[in-house]
Amino acid sequence: MLNTSLLSLLQLTDPTLPIGGFSHSAGLETYVQQRLVKDAATAQEFITGMLAQNIRYTDAALVSLAYDAVQQNNIEKIVALDVECTSVKLPKEIRLASQKLGIRLLKIFEEIHPHALANAYKKAIDTKVAAGHYCLVFGLYAFALGIPKAEALTGFYYNAAVGMVTNSVKLIPLGQQDGQKLLFALQPLLQELVQSSLNPDLHLIGLCCPGFDMRSMQHEQLYSRLYMS
Repeated sequence: MLNTSLLSLLQLTDPTLPIGGFSHSAGLETYVQQRLVKDAATAQEFITGMLAQNIRYTDAALVSLAYDAVQQNNIEKIVALDVECTSVKLPKEIRLASQKLGIRLLKIFEEIHPHALANAYKKAIDTKVAAGHYCLVFGLYAFALGIPKAEALTGFYYNAAVGMVTNSVKLIPLGQQDGQKLLFALQPLLQELVQSSLNPDLHLIGLCCPGFDMRSMQHEQLYSRLYMS
């Protein structure tokens, strides 16, 4: 019999989920316009850096911690993680993107799969106590849908990688085959990152490369843009 948690994971991580993820490049558009990312090799360097030096210490770590907080039925911890998430997202566009994606994801799944902690989190968002970040909603529903933590993190990292590869194909541009080669090449890294994120070091939350933040801030001033971030 098919494991229903796999189907839930596929739906939760589906790139076509109507939350607006296709509108954001996480600063990649700046890198491409500045010719810092210009081919498959530099795209792989960008994506590897984003996954291992940024997402690992921000969103992925917070997914893991949110998953634990829901397991403990601790809404206060979720709200505290929300405040921390807002604090570590320095570029305005990245911060707003995280909130928009999170609120839209919550809106979709609160009807499909009602959950007490999701309702409590939504109340905190509605009363401006919390912002409603995507990574926290993802971690919340990953637990609520019965998805094992390692699989949830695998899906989260893979979704991020697919998004960056897709944007690289569009922006550089690259061929579709180049994009698939990139995804295959990233698989060993994704496996390593999942293991490192199962129990994230709390003292390293927010650790990242400032270059990513700078390019995201510069994106606000680009003359022409295809993406919102």
